[in-house]
Amino acid sequence: MNRGTTRGTSPIPSADTARGTTRRTVLAGAAALGAVAALPLVLGGSAQAAAGDAAALRARWHTLLTGGPGLDQGDARIAAAVARIGRAATTAAKGLDPTRTDGLFPDLTSTTLSNHVTTSFKRLATAATAWAVPGTPQYGDAALRDLLLGGIDWMLTNRYGPAHTRFDNDWDWEIGSALALNDASVLLFDVLGTERLTRINTAVRHYTPDPNLWRADRQIATGANRVWISTVVAVNAVLRDDGDALVRVRDALSDVEGSGANSVLAFNGSGDAAGTGEGFYPDGSFLQHYKHPYNGGYGKELLNNLSRLLNLLAGTAWKVTDPDLDNVRTWVDDGFDPLMARGDVMASVCGREIARPSKQGHVSAQTVIEAVLRLIPSFPGTTAERFTALVKQWIAEDTYRDFLAVTDLASLVAARKVIDSATPARGPLVAHKQHPRMDKAAHHRPSFALGISAYSTRIYNYESIQNENLRAWHLSDGMVLLYTDDLGHYSEDYWPTVDPARLPGTTVIAGRPADAAGQRTTSTADWAGGTALPGTTLGAYGMELRAFGSTLHGLKSWFCLDDVIACVGSGITADAGRAETVVENRKLRDPKAALLVNGTAAPTDAGWSAQLDQVKWLHVAGTGGYVFPTATTLRGLREERTATWREINLKYGTDTPVTRPYLTLWQDHGTAPNGAGYFYLQAPAASAERTKLLSTAPPLKLVADSTAVHAVRRCADGLLAANFWTAGTAQELKADGPASVLVRPDGKTVTVSLSDPTQLRSSVVVELTGRGLTLASSDAGVSAAPTADGIRITADTAAHHGATLNLTLKRS
Repeated sequence: MNRGTTRGTSPIPSADTARGTTRRTVLAGAAALGAVAALPLVLGGSAQAAAGDAAALRARWHTLLTGGPGLDQGDARIAAAVARIGRAATTAAKGLDPTRTDGLFPDLTSTTLSNHVTTSFKRLATAATAWAVPGTPQYGDAALRDLLLGGIDWMLTNRYGPAHTRFDNDWDWEIGSALALNDASVLLFDVLGTERLTRINTAVRHYTPDPNLWRADRQIATGANRVWISTVVAVNAVLRDDGDALVRVRDALSDVEGSGANSVLAFNGSGDAAGTGEGFYPDGSFLQHYKHPYNGGYGKELLNNLSRLLNLLAGTAWKVTDPDLDNVRTWVDDGFDPLMARGDVMASVCGREIARPSKQGHVSAQTVIEAVLRLIPSFPGTTAERFTALVKQWIAEDTYRDFLAVTDLASLVAARKVIDSATPARGPLVAHKQHPRMDKAAHHRPSFALGISAYSTRIYNYESIQNENLRAWHLSDGMVLLYTDDLGHYSEDYWPTVDPARLPGTTVIAGRPADAAGQRTTSTADWAGGTALPGTTLGAYGMELRAFGSTLHGLKSWFCLDDVIACVGSGITADAGRAETVVENRKLRDPKAALLVNGTAAPTDAGWSAQLDQVKWLHVAGTGGYVFPTATTLRGLREERTATWREINLKYGTDTPVTRPYLTLWQDHGTAPNGAGYFYLQAPAASAERTKLLSTAPPLKLVADSTAVHAVRRCADGLLAANFWTAGTAQELKADGPASVLVRPDGKTVTVSLSDPTQLRSSVVVELTGRGLTLASSDAGVSAAPTADGIRITADTAAHHGATLNLTLKRS
C-alpha cells in the first residue's frame, strides 16, 4: 500500500519482498536483540503478520492505541476500560467546533501558547480512540467521524503546517502535536482520504523531518527528545509507506550517522572523564537538559516511547540490532526499580513534573509499568521472567492507585497475562542504592523507603522553565523524602501546599527567594555522594552544602543503617540570616495525628506552635520516630496550608485553592551561625514504643562530627561508617583526603567499602588499625599493604565517578 508515499522514498516492502531486501545494519555483527515478534505477549493477537508491510505496521500501532481486535467485552475489567475510554472521549470532544474562527475548542484559542496546539490534537486523538474501540458509545459514529475530520482540517488550515510559523515551545510543534496527530491519523486512516492524509504528512514532516535533529535551529536531538522525535518520524513513515525513513529511525537510536555520542541506547560516561551527556548512565542515573536528574520525567518517557518503537519494528527489516539495546535491562533494574516506592516515583528525579497537577497520584509509575510490560517480549528468557516478577510486584504493592483500573486497553491485556502467569512477584525491594552520576540515594526497607537529594558542581539543583516548578528552591539542599504506608502522601496536593522554604531534611536560611530563583544552578562544592555495602541496606551518604543566594555553608551526612538513619551536620555557617535544619515536614493523613515529645502528647490543634526544649525523642503517628542522643531544642508547628497549583506552575496550574494539614519540626541554628551542627536518628515507620526504646539505648553512637569527618558506630556489630570531608581520623580509621568509607567486621573477616564522592581524586588511601589484617579479595584497582599497626588500603578511583569499591580483609 503506497497511499500518501512521498516522492523519492522507498515504500515499505511487503512480507515477501522484505525477506530479500538489502539494508544497512546498525552495527556490524550486532545481535538481533529486538528481533522477537513482540506483540503476542504484550498486546494479544497475532504478531506474525507480514513483517514490514505498511498495513501490518499500521495495525500494530492501532493495537497499541486500542487494545486490538477480539477483546472480551464480557470481561469486567475490559468493559470498565472501554467505558473509561468513552467517558474520556466525551470530555475531550466537549466544545469541539470546526466552524469557530478563534480556536477549535473555546478554551484553546491562544496563538502565543503552543500547548494549546498540542492539547487540541490530544483531544482529537482521545475522541478518535473511542471512535475506533468497539463497545464505546462513540464506536463508528458517523457524526463524530465528521467532527474529527473537520477538526483535523481546521488545525491544518489555522494552526499547524508549512503555512504557520511556530511560537513558544518547540516541543509542542515537533513532538507533542505530531505524536497526537499521528495517533489520530492511524485511528482514522480508512476515512481520511488521500488528500487529507497528504496534508497531515506534509505538516508533520514540516516540523519533524529527521529523527536526529530538532528545534527551529536544528540542534542534535538527545535523550528523551531523540526517542520522541524518532517515534514521530516512525509512525509518520508508516502512514506514508516510507521504508527509508524507518531506516533513519532505527539508526538514529544508535547515532549511526554521528559519532555515537548521541546514541540513545549506549550509556553516557561509561569510561570518559566528563560524561555529561543526556541519557542513562551505568549506575542507572538519567540526565536531561544537560545536568538535571530526570528518571521520573524525561527518563520514563524515553523508556515508554522506546518500548513502543521496539514493538512497532520487532520482526521487521527495521528491527533494532544494536547490542547496546541490552543496556535497557540496566535502565529498568538500576534506573527505575530503586526509584519506585509502592507506586510512586521519588520526586527528586521527576524534575518540574512535580509541579503539574496531572502528574500526581502515581501517574509517573503507571508510565514506567506500561513501558516494562511492552519490553518483556523483547528480552526473552531470564530477563523476561525478572521483568514479569517486577511488574507483578509493582502492580500488587500500589494499593493507592489500581493500575488495572487506569491503564490503557493494550497494557491492561498485557498486565492481566503477567498477573495470571506462574512467575511469582519479586517481593518488596530491600536495598540501598546510590546514583553518584546524579547525586541521589534511595534506601528501601520492608516498611518504608527514603530518598535523599543532593547536588554538586556536576548536577543542577532544580529545573524551573516554561513557568513551571517555581518554588523548588531547596529540592536538592539535602531534601529527604520518606515513603511509608501513606501512599498518597506526595500526591493529593503536596507540592503546592508544602512550605517550600522548609522541605524535610534540608538546611536552609529562613525566608522565601523569588520564584524560580537559582534554578539550573550547580553548587560550588564537589563533595556529594557516598558508599554502599553490596547486598545490604547499609550506606553512607553526604553532601557539602553551599547554598545558592546566601553564604550558608554546611556539611551533611546520612548514615543509612537498615531501619535507622543517623543524620549528622556540622560547620553550619552563614554571614547573615537565620539557619534551620528541617527534621520533618509532613502532610498529615490524620490532621489530629499525635505528636509525642519525650512521651508527652503535644496539642493537635491547627495553629499550634511551640519551642520544644530538652527533646530526647519525638514520635509522629503514622510517620515514625526521631531520637536525639543529646537533648536538643526544636521548634514545632501545626498548620492548615492553603495554596493553588498556579502558585507553582503558571503553565498548567489552576487557581482553585487547596488546603492540607502539616506538622513541621526543625532545629533553629540562630542568626548568622558559626559552626553549628545537629545529630539525630530517624526511625521511619517505628512505633512510639520502639522510638522510646531507641532513645533509652541508642543503636548508634556518634564518633565524629567535625569539619574533617562525620562518623558513627553501630553498637550491635561494631560497623563504622564515615564521611571524610578532608584528611582525618575516626578512631581506628584514617583517610588521606575526601572519602566515604564503611568498615564492617564479621567474625574473622572485615569488609571495607569506599568511594571518592568528589569524583576528582585519582586514588583514595585509608588506613585501618588492627593486628593480623591481610587482604582476602578486592575489586580491581584496590590493593592493601601491611603497616606497623594495621593495613593500608589504596583504591584507584579515577574514572569511577563516585562508585563504591570493595575489599574483604581476613584476620589471622
